Amino acid sequence: MKTYLMHRVLLLVCSIFIFSSCTNDDASNYYEEMASSSELFIAGSKNVPTYFFDNEGYFKHNHTAKGIDGFIEGFEEASKSSYAANDVVIENSGSWNLSDALIGSLSNDRKYGSKSVRIRNSGHLIMNFDMTSGVESLSIRHATYGADSSSTWQLVLSYDSGVSWLTVGDVVTTNSTILNTVVYELNELGSARYGILKLSGGSNRVNIDNIEMSIPDVSVGAGVASKDSNITFGNPSDAGVLSDNYYLDNTDYVLSYNNSKGTANWVSWHLSSAWTGTTERCNCFKQDTALPSSFFRATTSNYTNTGFNRGHLCPSADRNGDEDSNENTYYMTNIAPQSPNNNQGIWANFEDYLRDVAAEGNEIHIIAGVAGVGGTGANGAADYIYNNMITVPDTFWKVVLILPNGSDDIARVSSSTRMIAINVPNDQGISSDWTQFTTSVDAIEVLTGYDLFENIPNTIESVIEAVVDSGPAIQ
Repeated sequence: MKTYLMHRVLLLVCSIFIFSSCTNDDASNYYEEMASSSELFIAGSKNVPTYFFDNEGYFKHNHTAKGIDGFIEGFEEASKSSYAANDVVIENSGSWNLSDALIGSLSNDRKYGSKSVRIRNSGHLIMNFDMTSGVESLSIRHATYGADSSSTWQLVLSYDSGVSWLTVGDVVTTNSTILNTVVYELNELGSARYGILKLSGGSNRVNIDNIEMSIPDVSVGAGVASKDSNITFGNPSDAGVLSDNYYLDNTDYVLSYNNSKGTANWVSWHLSSAWTGTTERCNCFKQDTALPSSFFRATTSNYTNTGFNRGHLCPSADRNGDEDSNENTYYMTNIAPQSPNNNQGIWANFEDYLRDVAAEGNEIHIIAGVAGVGGTGANGAADYIYNNMITVPDTFWKVVLILPNGSDDIARVSSSTRMIAINVPNDQGISSDWTQFTTSVDAIEVLTGYDLFENIPNTIESVIEAVVDSGPAIQ
């Protein structure tokens, strides 16, 4: 399984804006039946802080080296007079694809200077090039064209050179004739490209101008802890937009959400000492509104008096480097019903152990998830909680890959790289010693049907994923 499930952009738009009252089966059927309706393949969503400013907002810099130092693109050097889909090459930034969009220079076009992009219907403006050094923040100026009424649009992002896309941050409503500013704090370290997709408003037109990229400072030396991608080694279930395998990037971790179960299938994250600090645990469990509105969105009260803990998959203490990161771990999409003895005993002990490993100069790529139905909590056995909307797992599993701090992690994996896998019954009265529950990554793959760490070369993967880890020593 080497590629994301790819579905057309209209499917996600409909699930969010049109079919908010449809059933989950209706939504899934619609995804399948209408898969040929538009041009961009949407593979899920990425949840990032989105900030809105009246008038022009702020300008951060004026770099001109595309993909290296960042840039501001004002489209002053571009020409495109037709709405027909076509590419435009701009010296300041690179090649852009405009569909149902043109470069406007009329008096009704809202713009800085003499030109801006004008988008109508369900058109888009997307980059044909990658920001190879990542993007720290992205700012966009937007306004209505002429006397047109309001429209909505959303930022999109692609990690695979435009083959598939994620929707990013909040939906933006453009309803002012003055160029206002929206800022996305992406903190994206990897190579990616970006675009703007118009969602609603029909023939109402939106002007887009002065798209500003700034890149992160990633100048770290060999052996220095850094924050890496949370999904370096692949998408285990080829998660996309289907309701039972929905791809969601919550900035500090990536997950596959299962709407039928009301929990994640799996959560993937990177751990090093760069992620950890002294921020206090916020205990701020919250509904995840980044899920499509047709999906079930658990709340913290759904777990009250059930006898099960609100069990983190990505731990709070793995993301205590700052308040925002810690709060992100309290989205209910990162939570599953976990027996108190499991959560507070063996699961917590293994989490502590891995943070000790990271503190010794290592970085760890982690995937955790749930399997099966039925566990035993403080109130006894149960298969479901909250009117059968949330499935109680039979087991909690976790797989980890450990490397010394460094860069180019995939290339550094060898047949001697340490991997640890555990599969723990979701029951009371179990041992708190995580070494009693070790298994192989291969066994977890058989249990789940996922292709874990798929980006490891096959000759190495077949060796290290068959090993059952033998000891707790920090390496």
